[in-house]
Amino acid sequence: MPFPLSSRTPSGPRRRTLLAAAAGTFALAGCSADEPSGDTTGGSRPSLADRARARAARDSTTLAGRYTAVIAAHPDLEKKLAPLRADVAGHARAFGAGSSAGSSASPSAAASGTASGSASGSPTPSPSASASASASASASASSDVAARPKDALSELATAELALADERTQALVELPGELARLLASVAAAGAAHAYLLTEAAK
Repeated sequence: MPFPLSSRTPSGPRRRTLLAAAAGTFALAGCSADEPSGDTTGGSRPSLADRARARAARDSTTLAGRYTAVIAAHPDLEKKLAPLRADVAGHARAFGAGSSAGSSASPSAAASGTASGSASGSPTPSPSASASASASASASASSDVAARPKDALSELATAELALADERTQALVELPGELARLLASVAAAGAAHAYLLTEAAK
């Protein structure tokens, strides 16, 4: 009689312990499986804000290239266009593009500095990437520059205004900080368009 009792006594707790341990293992496995899947999804697909920021950087880089092309085709316009182009380049850096001029402005500084036609900032990495992007953009736009300076200014004004309108329409889908930055840059673009239109008269 003692033998069955001694063999049966440890078997009960051990069985309950194993069942409890198995249940805990499944619970932990479920939690750990859920967490990586969420991280993987977030890492493999950029968020709406990331995509919008990348697009804004590309658009500003392309626009800066158009300014460069106009200045190359009409050197007499450089004094008028250089400050505006510097602002547009600052916008591109504020959205995350590299600095082709070896300087970078913070988002608020880049946006607020546009109205005065000046750009300021601190050094940022990846100048070569932005330089090549700006160079390719200006090269592709150089063949489209109008022969008359006034027409070239009008075309720049149209491009600035179109981009400002596009950015204004995109604000409703973006989170607060990026929306505020995009709104500031859109307002700056509208101001650029006005200045360019006046200069073309």
